[in-house]
Amino acid sequence: MVRKMEVLYSSTRDSGKCVTASQAILKGLSEDGGLFVPDHIPTLSCSMRDLVGKNYQDTAYEVMKLFLTDFTEEELKNCIARAYDSKFDTEVIAPLVEAEGTYYLELFHGATIAFKDMALSILPHLMITSAKKNHVENDIVILTATSGDTGKAALSGFADVEGTKIIVFYPKNGVSPIQEKQMVTQKGDNTFVVGIHGNFDDAQTGVKTLFNDRQLAEEMAAHGLQFSSANSINIGRLVPQVVYYVYAYAQLLKEDKIQDGEQINVVVPTGNFGNILAAFYAKNMGVPINKLICASNENKVLYDFFMTGDYDRNREFKLTSSPSMDILISSNLERLIYRIAGGDAEKNAGLMKALSEQGSYQITDEMREQLADFYGNFADEKETADRIREMYEDTGYVLDTHTAVASAVYQKYVSDTKDSIKTVIASTASPFKFTRSVMKAIDEKYDSLSDFELVDELSKIGNVDVPKAIEEIRTAPVIHDTVCDKTEMKAVVKRFLGIGQAE
Repeated sequence: MVRKMEVLYSSTRDSGKCVTASQAILKGLSEDGGLFVPDHIPTLSCSMRDLVGKNYQDTAYEVMKLFLTDFTEEELKNCIARAYDSKFDTEVIAPLVEAEGTYYLELFHGATIAFKDMALSILPHLMITSAKKNHVENDIVILTATSGDTGKAALSGFADVEGTKIIVFYPKNGVSPIQEKQMVTQKGDNTFVVGIHGNFDDAQTGVKTLFNDRQLAEEMAAHGLQFSSANSINIGRLVPQVVYYVYAYAQLLKEDKIQDGEQINVVVPTGNFGNILAAFYAKNMGVPINKLICASNENKVLYDFFMTGDYDRNREFKLTSSPSMDILISSNLERLIYRIAGGDAEKNAGLMKALSEQGSYQITDEMREQLADFYGNFADEKETADRIREMYEDTGYVLDTHTAVASAVYQKYVSDTKDSIKTVIASTASPFKFTRSVMKAIDEKYDSLSDFELVDELSKIGNVDVPKAIEEIRTAPVIHDTVCDKTEMKAVVKRFLGIGQAE
């Protein structure tokens, strides 16, 4: 009898209890505060050559069926078809654009013009399907912290989805004007957006605390509600991100840019570590990826970690022009730490306890040896702006601030290693999301224009249409104006959900 290779999920802090993919998606975060990880990373069941003729949707099925093994073919294909449709402004979904001999994987063609759309377009469908599979009667309350892009992408995905509510917390002064306008103008009776006085790490920590609040969970259950997450801590966010690295390799093969089996490098601008972890998973599935190049901005906690093996968040938090990377606690790194600790949940839990209590932890030399696939570096604000200007002047191609960080770090990697193999850079956001920073980098004269004048000027000089996502918010009224202190998050959630007298 041939055993079906089911993938089960356990917590990074307690590997004793396993759940199915659909149960992990519903829970979002394990009760012990850990993240769900697959018991093994499956190997692709078809060759890269077989994927050459497949479109994005078919590639997504080939990858996701291996991780989400308790979904039927019909269920999974339905989720994929609903996610990757006309919401994207290109049938290709994730185009590869060549500039200066490097391939930019444009992940911003969805409804909110950032890479988060790639996973958050499908998550609501995965979640509703998971709820039905597990006979969940409660409404699902999506609770999410955002450093700018996840919030709008999640709001857009879950708006008016029956059986769900969504609450998004963002740092009030830590996102771009366009990002904030996208969120606070979001329609939908089930949506709620809150600015907090604090930074992204404060928002993320507050959300994790609410997830682990047993009393609140009981109160919610009494009202027919339960929490889940749309952050990249949810395995239903991570698995769809693996797809586009598989797809990118197949596209390079299709266009004869590489030979079958030829290795490529992948560069990812990194904040919460989910996107580069997805590339790591793709490599472990069999995609010929050589180096995983982790690009940080001035909040370079990950660069320091890869250099020293010491993860230390005890440092100044810097607000930069690439706000989605303004993060000092990279949640998804825990999944990698668990893996290089040999799947030792107790060892990992000890390190995470040290991070929580002392703000730092140190991995062993044996663990560091397993990070050979990774290269870390960072770009400061000047290097980021210079890269945007140079790329525009040399090619006419306009990078957003996050992609510019990745591009600048890639230049450092080549300088350090002299490695010239073909490279894919994850282009994680449209430059229209960060018009002021982008246009000012190209020429200081643009700084005198208003936000939407900058949008029109960027369209003109970059020879690209203004995305629908930007046109929609030009005159949209502000619907969400709640602002609170980071200590008031629980009270605000209870008030929105109509639970008892908020404390």
